Amino acid sequence: MGKHMVKLLAERGNKVSVTTRSVHKSTTNIEYLQGNARDSGFIDPLLAKKWDAIVDFMVYSTSDFEHRAPKLLSATEQYIFLSSARVYANSEKPLTEESPLLLDTSDDIEFSATDEYSLAKARQENILRGAKTKNWTIIRPYITYSDERLQLGVLEKEYWLYRALKGRTIVFSKDIATKLTTMSHGLDVASAMTELTGNPVALGEVYHITQNQAVTWNEVLNVYLNVLEKHLGIRPKVLFLDSFDFSRINQSRYQIKYDRLYNRVFNSSKIHNIVGAESFRSFEQGLTDCLEQFIKNPEYLMIDWRAEAVKDRFTGEVAKLTEPLSWKQKIKYLLYRFIKH
Repeated sequence: MGKHMVKLLAERGNKVSVTTRSVHKSTTNIEYLQGNARDSGFIDPLLAKKWDAIVDFMVYSTSDFEHRAPKLLSATEQYIFLSSARVYANSEKPLTEESPLLLDTSDDIEFSATDEYSLAKARQENILRGAKTKNWTIIRPYITYSDERLQLGVLEKEYWLYRALKGRTIVFSKDIATKLTTMSHGLDVASAMTELTGNPVALGEVYHITQNQAVTWNEVLNVYLNVLEKHLGIRPKVLFLDSFDFSRINQSRYQIKYDRLYNRVFNSSKIHNIVGAESFRSFEQGLTDCLEQFIKNPEYLMIDWRAEAVKDRFTGEVAKLTEPLSWKQKIKYLLYRFIKH
């Protein structure tokens, strides 16, 4: 979303400054400021200036955000906070921005005692609501995708797509597969956020930015499989595991329990009244285009070779030992594939 939004803001004539830890060459309307935005020595001088808008993609602990929020609000006419639609509690009705939140409804004492992502975002929203000023806008995106990020349930592409393109079986959760989800293209979400930036109507408001089209994860999987079959000449195999076995390859238990095992259906009329529902492309065409683009130039983040070994134990498959790049990765894979259980 961030890359798309920077480009869109610049194209409409805004002067955009982007904090980054990497070296980037500034271009027309885009200035890159190199430094660690978690470092107060770097960020505080920037917040001493006055900005028309600050769009914050950072992920904070609640205690860190409580300390920084007053500085952010005082430094801008509009502070745009990236929350998440994971904050919502389970609902049998389509979710609106006023639907109950997990933070306020959960009776899971152990979960509530954590600063898990969904709870942290809700607490940080409350900090903004309690501020003296209302120069904030809260954004709750849900699952976004692009040619760099293609999710399957809680699995990033490194956990399922890598296997498929190497000719091995995709391992997925049979419980998540039947649940409804809502997926939106990152560019569509960024476009809606751009429309809210500098818009006085958005001050003091909350928007979840999703399309209305809800589909099961099985339908998402089939879109992926159709593209892969066309590319590989053979349809990848899929092994569905129960919750216990699936937990052995994925440790995101709260994300699974308090999000992916819910049916996530949204009433997005609030944002659609601003940008129009037609601005969101269909999930099938969007996912197809993004996966086809990724296949042309596949690039992965780090592969978890312990998880790969456990998945191969379930499927009876073995990865080629040329795949793990280091000896440490090779040893880890062999250890968990053939010895540790």
